[in-house]
Amino acid sequence: MQPETNRIEYKQELTDDLEKEVIAFLNYPEGGLIYLGVHKTGKVLGILDVDSIQLKIKDRLKHNILPSCLGLFDIILEEQEGKQIIKIIVASGPEKPYYLRRHGMSEKGAFIRIGNAIEPMPIKTIASLFSKRTRNSIGKIKSNQQKLKFEQIKIYYDAAGKKLNNQFANNLNLLTEERKFNIIAYLMSDSNGISIKVAKYKGYNRVDLIENNEYGYCSLIKATKQVLDKIELENTTRTKITSKERTEKRLWDAIALREALINAIVHNDYTNEIPPKFELFADRIEITSAGGLPESLSQQEFFEGYSVPRNQEIMRIFKDLDLVEHLGSGIPRILESYGKDCFKFSDNFLRMIFPSTDQVTDQVTDQVTDQVTDQVKSLIQIMTDNPIGTIDLMEKLELKHRATFRKNYLKPTLEQGFIEMTIPEKPNSRLQKYRLTQKGINIQSISLRKISQ
Repeated sequence: MQPETNRIEYKQELTDDLEKEVIAFLNYPEGGLIYLGVHKTGKVLGILDVDSIQLKIKDRLKHNILPSCLGLFDIILEEQEGKQIIKIIVASGPEKPYYLRRHGMSEKGAFIRIGNAIEPMPIKTIASLFSKRTRNSIGKIKSNQQKLKFEQIKIYYDAAGKKLNNQFANNLNLLTEERKFNIIAYLMSDSNGISIKVAKYKGYNRVDLIENNEYGYCSLIKATKQVLDKIELENTTRTKITSKERTEKRLWDAIALREALINAIVHNDYTNEIPPKFELFADRIEITSAGGLPESLSQQEFFEGYSVPRNQEIMRIFKDLDLVEHLGSGIPRILESYGKDCFKFSDNFLRMIFPSTDQVTDQVTDQVTDQVTDQVKSLIQIMTDNPIGTIDLMEKLELKHRATFRKNYLKPTLEQGFIEMTIPEKPNSRLQKYRLTQKGINIQSISLRKISQ
């Protein structure tokens, strides 16, 4: 494993200073990772009785750190070199400074990460962070409605094998410091005024609305599952038949789409009662959530997967119900299928725009078409469904000099993967012929379409 860094800490076993390590990462702008069962040098030692250790960690972090860090850490079991280790993912907390409950907001209780070490936080730093602490988080805002019922969320917890007891409101952080239901409780209750819209348009703009669905006025968990089902239904499979093969692709990558949907709901700014919205167009889907990036998170850090949950209480509940895997996993998964250009940031909103499969293919093919030489394009355009030999290709191109043909036409077209040999194991065979690859078929289709226009 790689050496310790400012964001990675190794520990051989569970020790009394675990809370200090976690607090230091909570107070660090980028969060961090703690590995148990790994020597300081990076040598994997392993952990025995991992189930018991995981429970101890969760219990200690839950009860020994203030403000509450539930929803800001994940405990994951991993296997390295045939041995079991525990990884603790810690997000940068939105309510700094974090500190040990028993020592309070003091140099003995608050810690900061400096390089790969932890240091007591100076009083001036504690005061500065406290003055900037977010005071309008929805966990601290009293709900206008206090007669709330929670039968729906209890059913979901029961289904997940995590039955809620009589202290669930306190355990899930649904109460303000004055012991009143907060906005989180309002969102999770059986009846509320929040509705998530899923709109569908006939064309490429918002002129021709053909469907306008609302999912809400119920527990946010139930609304989320309804939206997931609706988007899953809309993410249809397209079949494309060519001379070479039959391919089937869904309009959007299912994993990336789910991650984007969950992220929009979990990280939405509900302080102004503006829910996220989902809009389907002929060529794309747009997912918009209220609230820009958290102040402590840059765009680069956002794309690298650093996590600063806007609504840690919602994050915790979604993790309990297996709607979220672990902190920081969503954006990297989206980027595996869609580029950074699909994200649009503003001061008050974050929008993700995913083009449909057909649109992506055309855009990519257009870009490739613009980059290849005229000689390569001309060779691709004369190719047919049947393999063609060198002499026939030269005749179609009206070329007589074989060296010129090979250098400017044949070689670059082969190297760029637009055509392939019928006898690749014998490249110089007199029987050698060439045929279009799927990449070449796409280029040929776009090129001919441009010519016809």
